[in-house]
Amino acid sequence: MKKITVIGGGTGTFVVLSGLKKYRLDLGVIVSMMDSGGSTGKLRDQLGVLPPGDLRQCLVALSEAPMLWRKLFLYRFENGDLGGHNFGNIFISALEKVSKNYSEVVKTAAYVLKTKGQVIPVTFEKTRLCVEYENGKVVKEEGNIDKNYEEKSRVKKAFLEPEVSANPEAIKRIEESDYIIIGPGDIYTTIVPVLLTNGIKNAIKKSRAKIIYILNLMTKSGQTTNYKASDHLNDLNHYLGCLPGVIIINNGKIAPSIIDWYEQQKEHVVENNLEDFDGQLVIRNVVDGRTFTKSKADKFVNPQVRSIVRHSPQKLAKILKEIIYA
Repeated sequence: MKKITVIGGGTGTFVVLSGLKKYRLDLGVIVSMMDSGGSTGKLRDQLGVLPPGDLRQCLVALSEAPMLWRKLFLYRFENGDLGGHNFGNIFISALEKVSKNYSEVVKTAAYVLKTKGQVIPVTFEKTRLCVEYENGKVVKEEGNIDKNYEEKSRVKKAFLEPEVSANPEAIKRIEESDYIIIGPGDIYTTIVPVLLTNGIKNAIKKSRAKIIYILNLMTKSGQTTNYKASDHLNDLNHYLGCLPGVIIINNGKIAPSIIDWYEQQKEHVVENNLEDFDGQLVIRNVVDGRTFTKSKADKFVNPQVRSIVRHSPQKLAKILKEIIYA
């Protein structure tokens, strides 16, 4: 059975895992533990717990539990003292308080959700993501970087403060993988934090795994403003230390009304300018035809964080299966 490891967290990773779990694969995901925005950030700051948000999304994506459990873990309270908080985040934070260690937290949550595959936190140590822009400005914590959407200067450097060591299970998983899937997801707040964790980059370099990179559909204000495909690839190469073997790029049409919404946020469709890429370019329609509208609970969340257009789990999974079994 092919061993597939996804790197990231958040909505993009949720989409990839949701699509792939129906196939006969040894699935695993190495999850960023540097989230500090929204419900996750509040729980981290008030309770001193590790950030549960990305972990929760990955557990739910791979869940084969009844739909009620999956809905519960995704449910966000709309008002009251719990307004903006996610039930799954609270559940995982409470588990951390009553468990012997964080490995037990993950195992218990995976048992409850009947998770198919391994969900591996990239580290058990507490740290925060920081970025320095070309204009000299430094922003600390993932949530603040997400909110810095008015920033016009490019990111010069990303780093963790303090530096942390990778979870040995994450290193082992990478070493044994046949394929590593990176993205889609915000490059600086979802992907790079995993790659910055001590031991991960070196493990990927040593691994025999073929790397598949799924390019984002849209740019991200304050992180990848006006980026083209080559800019995304250059930044990934800098932190990964090598180029992916395969890149999946969308050529499907996005509804004009959705593009207009992103234009108001100063975000644009990522232009494909990778004609000279030496690896395999897979250019296909990977757009999910649905529009992901906001709920009342999203009033508690920075509007720039929510994506209203996403990759299709089914389309991506079909393409990935073709690549894996080629």
